[in-house]
Amino acid sequence: MSGSYHKISFAGVLITIGIVFGDIGTSPLYVFQAITGQGSHLSRDFVVGGLSCVIWTLILLATIKYIYFALNADNKGEGGIFALYALLKEKKAKWIVIPALIGCATLLADGFITPAISISSAVEGINNINPDVPVIPIVVGIIIALFSIQQFGTAVIGKAFGPIMVLWFGYLAYLGFINVSKNPSVLAAFNPMEAINFVANVPGGFAALGAVFLCTTGAEALYSDLGHCGKGNIRISWGVIASVLVFHYLGQAALCTSEGFSLAKGATVFYSMVPKNQLIFAVILATSATIIASQALITGVFTLLNEAIKLKLWTNLKVKFPSDHQGQIYIPFINWVLMLGCLLVIAIFKKSSAMEHTYGLAITIDMVMTSVLLGLLLFIRNPHYRWIYSILFLIFILIEGVFLMSNLGKIVSGGWFTLILASTFFFLLFLYYKARQLRKNITEYLPMSAVIPLLVAVRKDPKINFEATNLVFPTRSPSADKLDGTVYHSLFGKKPRKAGITWFLHIEILNEPWGVHYSVNELIDGEAYYINLQYGFKEEHRTEYMMRKIHCKMVEKGELVNESVFESMRNSNIPVDFKFVVINSRISTDNYLTPFQQLCIRIYRFVKSTGLKPAEDFGLDKTNVEVDFIPISVTEAISQEVIEDYEDYSKTKRRR
Repeated sequence: MSGSYHKISFAGVLITIGIVFGDIGTSPLYVFQAITGQGSHLSRDFVVGGLSCVIWTLILLATIKYIYFALNADNKGEGGIFALYALLKEKKAKWIVIPALIGCATLLADGFITPAISISSAVEGINNINPDVPVIPIVVGIIIALFSIQQFGTAVIGKAFGPIMVLWFGYLAYLGFINVSKNPSVLAAFNPMEAINFVANVPGGFAALGAVFLCTTGAEALYSDLGHCGKGNIRISWGVIASVLVFHYLGQAALCTSEGFSLAKGATVFYSMVPKNQLIFAVILATSATIIASQALITGVFTLLNEAIKLKLWTNLKVKFPSDHQGQIYIPFINWVLMLGCLLVIAIFKKSSAMEHTYGLAITIDMVMTSVLLGLLLFIRNPHYRWIYSILFLIFILIEGVFLMSNLGKIVSGGWFTLILASTFFFLLFLYYKARQLRKNITEYLPMSAVIPLLVAVRKDPKINFEATNLVFPTRSPSADKLDGTVYHSLFGKKPRKAGITWFLHIEILNEPWGVHYSVNELIDGEAYYINLQYGFKEEHRTEYMMRKIHCKMVEKGELVNESVFESMRNSNIPVDFKFVVINSRISTDNYLTPFQQLCIRIYRFVKSTGLKPAEDFGLDKTNVEVDFIPISVTEAISQEVIEDYEDYSKTKRRR
């Protein structure tokens, strides 16, 4: 069942339409509203030129770049900018982390804005029916409800939303048809010269490119959602969706260029297309579709952060799997942060027309970063066609660069908010990454051959008291041949730890949803073992329970004696004791850190504080866990002289 949503099928296509195309599919609500400057630019050259830019943006960026090229650049079925980074980081190009982090930061910023502007632009249609209805409380209620249902998973949501989105796209096609049939002259927009003329010659055309770009803002989320639905379903769906979108935009342009058309104050181009007797239906349908638009980005952000966690670019967070498909995830912490961010956007900007100035800038930067990494990947993978890919992606970057320059004009009127958000996220991501780089200076692992003799010596030392019958160290070492340096320090670097049996436990998450498996490597007969415990990704992590179960099975097979090391407990009915030691590393105080490195460490600790605590990370019950703080050296030790002023041993000499 895990891959059932990736198979090309009617159900798969329906779920894909529900999950993936909400963002890009609801752009007609505000694109022409923004291009025409709320109805202030309705000349034929302006409207048809803007429409031509929309059509060719969808063809070049959404279709060719993302649908054709990007969907092939998956990392084990997952998409998004971190999938590109994961595929490229083995090439030893250190600089590639910068565009990856910039892309992540800007997509996170977009996650604050998309639900707010999409839902607001739809709900504001109520004022076309009754101007006195307050819109903000309705928008806030919808957003809170949307984020509250995320825990049930995208499969459940996709099944519910798929039919609604089919109805939405059908309605877009209907509105486009009735308007194009009245004014077919707008078909001239398919000529790319109209777009070139719009940018080069039409007054205000270049500035309006920031509004044009809004038509393709959902393309990046489309790529990020690859792991949820599969490229086959996305490509088949896009053929229909793209045709509907283009046809609908033709209808909006036909309306705007029709004789005598003007946009009343507070009205929108989209709702002006709707017959008056259909306004209530259109508002309800548009609101439902914008909820799905928000869903597309939310699931994309979940996927993005999950990839960041896997790549050690962010701290471990609680990740839940609402369905039996591993690609469908829910991250509670990120969910509620996004919700608060959306509410903040609504509180600051209040209306969708004001939010338009915050929208598009972040995602343009993200698209440029994606083009850089995707072009590099294709350049490396296809050495015989390097010149073709170089030219093609230079064209993509040039187009996106023009959009970016146009969007820079929005900074004063609202883009400042996007820049602050994106810069903050990049700051946290980059400094966390630099702190992780510092950790690479320590010796991560030691050979187990160096550990075993010390374990034997400590076990034989009568002056060292037993700490526990079973002493368990969760370890990140994936092999029985090596041990974490921090676990080694905990065992021997302070008071040596002595136990009846010392266990080194490595926890691994399987690609399958269900099942718990384990394997045992004997290090010292009856005294030390390495356990590899494997959980299905939907299994609860009951690690102490599992360790006791493994212990019982080994006792049943005669490999262990079910006896406490404490004589007073041997005749009791109390089960043998287990103690779990979880390591929490800290930078040693004798390390010399530059001010920048100190800042990195502070940010690292702040980010870690938002994630899982060590015991929770390993799935342990906190009541039976000791957290051991271990000093680590990440830089050169400080060099500080100490001078002895005098010696006076006279008193001790007289005693002798």
